[in-house]
Amino acid sequence: MMYLIQALLLATFVFAQDAQAINQAKATEVHDLKEVRVKDIGKLQGWRENALVGYGIVTGLAGTGDSTSNRTTKQVLANVYSQFNLTIPVDQVQSRNVAVVMVSAMLPAFAREGETLDVTITSAGDARSLVGGNLLSTPLKAPNGRVYALAQGALSVGGYRYDANGNIIQKNHPTVGSVPNGAIVEVGVSSQMLNKDQKLTFLLSEPDYTTASRVAKAINAKYGPIAVASDASGIQIQVADNQKDQLVDFIASIENVLVEPDRRAKVVINERTGVVVAGGDVQISRVSISHGDIKISVASQNTASQPFVIGQASSAIRTAIVTNTKLDVDEKKESAFLSEGNTVADLVRSLVRIKTNTRDIISILRAVKAAGALHAELIIQ
Repeated sequence: MMYLIQALLLATFVFAQDAQAINQAKATEVHDLKEVRVKDIGKLQGWRENALVGYGIVTGLAGTGDSTSNRTTKQVLANVYSQFNLTIPVDQVQSRNVAVVMVSAMLPAFAREGETLDVTITSAGDARSLVGGNLLSTPLKAPNGRVYALAQGALSVGGYRYDANGNIIQKNHPTVGSVPNGAIVEVGVSSQMLNKDQKLTFLLSEPDYTTASRVAKAINAKYGPIAVASDASGIQIQVADNQKDQLVDFIASIENVLVEPDRRAKVVINERTGVVVAGGDVQISRVSISHGDIKISVASQNTASQPFVIGQASSAIRTAIVTNTKLDVDEKKESAFLSEGNTVADLVRSLVRIKTNTRDIISILRAVKAAGALHAELIIQ
């Protein structure tokens, strides 16, 4: 009887330990789920940047500007002079200290008057360098032809070019520069977040039906049935009347909803750099891989043969060059047999273990994909 009680107590203890281990495993599994904020996987429709562009003139160059035969530069500089009541014929403008440039910037959503923007300046003529130049006031226009910002300031160029007597020293691209905070917004923009049905539309950065459905369910679990996934990219969110006056707070709370996004199985290969990036869970069906490497080495050795016959002298006996050639063939073969359920990570780990270089790994992955055993999208850059 005593042994039976001890056995029951031992079984109970073991069962409790197993249950505790199962609970810990479940907790670990839940902890490993990669939940992210909704704002990290997309944005609201209407939140966009606007491209601005203009052309201007950079002055103060030390003889590295556009050539004197550039008619565009002459015309632009003559136009600048005319704004200050200086009338100079175009053919009389002679200067290599100026350059015609294109100026571009991005106008963010909800930009207000007086905000500053970073601008990029690129040479539009035959200037050799923009180092030391200063951009004159340049209007920046949107595609609708309206001026939204004015750019001006000293250029910051991450390079240089110096030449003398036919010798040229150049670093990076001296014909491209920037002016941090060099543009001032003159006309603000506003984005309409609500459509005519008083709904918000959340757009996924990577359209996916599963992720769109999960986002809608996560929002509905917190706020009730207000979200509907209309397609793989958009989720329609109905805004209640009492939320319209506090739309900013409502959008902020929507952006912080946690969701586990789904992802497609992809393997990205960059053949130029030899980089292979794949999800650790990309599956490979049962496949046999044989990787062989043949190395052939040819070694030649030249020796001189000097024949000598005692008691005989003849002009027909000459020194000859004899070439001895040694040919070695070294063939190494490595094979890996994969069973059902292996992943790309397992395959790459095995190939690295047998010292396979990156180029061969790329070739093997392409062959596995061609064989239909790689269950992922193969992207070659």
